[in-house]
Amino acid sequence: MIVEVCANSLESALVAERAGADRIELCSELAVGGLTPSYGLLKAVKDQISIPVHVLIRPRSGNFSYTDAEMDIMLSDIKICAEFGFAGIVAGVLSKDFSLDVDRTKKLKLAAGNMSFTFHRAFDWLVNPFEALFELENLQVNTILSSGQQSSAPKGLDFLTRLKSKSTTIQIMPGSGVNAGNVDLFKEKGFNAVHLSGTAMMQVLPSKPLISMNSKGFLSDDHIAISQLENIEAVVSKVK
Repeated sequence: MIVEVCANSLESALVAERAGADRIELCSELAVGGLTPSYGLLKAVKDQISIPVHVLIRPRSGNFSYTDAEMDIMLSDIKICAEFGFAGIVAGVLSKDFSLDVDRTKKLKLAAGNMSFTFHRAFDWLVNPFEALFELENLQVNTILSSGQQSSAPKGLDFLTRLKSKSTTIQIMPGSGVNAGNVDLFKEKGFNAVHLSGTAMMQVLPSKPLISMNSKGFLSDDHIAISQLENIEAVVSKVK
């Protein structure tokens, strides 16, 4: 069974390799479900990690429906990953009605070329997952990462098992909430890959700072924080 570790830093990637993981999904910002890692992190991991690395291509938090400008950013990030020689990318696009955006996902898949392509947990938002499975197979996607449309993969085990039974070419990889206490469930059901972060929150400062830099108001699945023209113009007009 392939053990893929979602690593959010160089340190996490080094730990994953030392622990015997088969593969890394490299990202940043686990708190929002993962974002595309920086160029510097990509370079450091490429220089220091020897196991295969798949890079998450997700330009922002929130939903998985992207503007043309955001698609251009994603395509540029995929090009960088290809130039680095990474083994794969992890991406996906949905329409606003929670159906698979086939055309835009196809663009990402074509840009990935010979790199492996994993369709990420946007799959868990799909209203037509079994139809989407067929469409993703037509696109020759290699892997689907899913929690079985539940808050964790153990809770979604029945759905994941059904999905695997209907898949003919795509590897179904359970992820979210996978740990040593439940991984046997997936092995017994015949899954040949699992995905986990294996993280724990480690205190790195001796005490909490005076104010928090985390803003809960920016955490949303159906809203995106966008600078507003009138808000900035109002400030500029006051000081210029």
